[in-house]
This record gives sequence, structure tokens and C-alpha cells, in this order.
Amino acid sequence: MLSSGLHSSTYLQCAIALQDPAIAGKFGKDIAEHFRDKSVAAVVSPAIGGIIIGYEVAKHLGVRFIWTERENGKMTLRRGFTVKPGEIMLVVEDVVTTGGSTRETVTALREAGAQVVAAASIIDRSGGNADVGVPRTALATLVVPAVEPSVCDACARGEPTTKPGSKKT
Repeated sequence: MLSSGLHSSTYLQCAIALQDPAIAGKFGKDIAEHFRDKSVAAVVSPAIGGIIIGYEVAKHLGVRFIWTERENGKMTLRRGFTVKPGEIMLVVEDVVTTGGSTRETVTALREAGAQVVAAASIIDRSGGNADVGVPRTALATLVVPAVEPSVCDACARGEPTTKPGSKKT
């Protein structure tokens, strides 16, 4: 089971690659190169998956880094993080499937008065189809099937659902 609630036989765990600072730094630098001319003032990531890669992108752009978290089911700025009206932001995530977390982060930033110019991720597993409300880029775009639980073949066979990420089911 994915964070989106969808089911897939293929799970992509970027945390395994990001545990190596050299690899995380390379990914961060590669993403940052796409946005050098965008006057980005800050990079923002949804917690928890986007934190390491977001920090690395911000480091390579020479800008500050903050993150959003869910509070009462809604993505929000917490921990004293604020944005200035019109501040230019880039949202960075590790893996995009439906774009839900990225889209929620974009919404939270806009509600706080920021201008979100783009989003980026290491992996786009939607085949380029996820709509996050801003232009988006990824280091790798894959077509990885993800389905609603009601049409999941593994569930129909009675196989147990596992979620190797940070949230267990």
C-alpha cells in the first residue's frame, strides 16, 4: 500500500538511496540545476519523505529550507515556519504517485501567501500524469501501476497488504 492509499506490486523506497549523503547530494544538485533561473527563495517539502531531498536541493540553490506536515489531516506549516507574501517557492518530494502530498503542500503555501513556481521529485511513478497544480519535473519518470484497493488483484487473492514506508498498516 502506498501513501496515496493506492495499491501497487512495486514499491520505490528513496530513503534507501538518500541514506548515502553523496547520493542525496547528487540528486539534490541535479534537481537544483533545473531551477537556477527561477529566483527561488525557499524549498519546501512535505514531511517526511521529502525532507532529505528538499534540504539537499535548497543547499545547492543556496536558499532556506522548510517543510509542511499534516495537522488534523491538513498539510500545514508548523514549527514556526512562515513565508513572506509573494515569496517564490519550489516544492520538492522524493516520490510522486498521485501528487497528493505535493498538491497539498502547494495549497498550504498559497494559503500562506507564497508564490509556488514549480515542483520536483526524484521519481515520478505516475508516468508524468500527476497534476500538482504547478509545472513539475522529476529526475526519472516511470510508469508503475497503482490501483484502488477495490480492484487490487493481490487483495482479491487474499494476500496481506504491506507498507514498507514510514506508516504501517
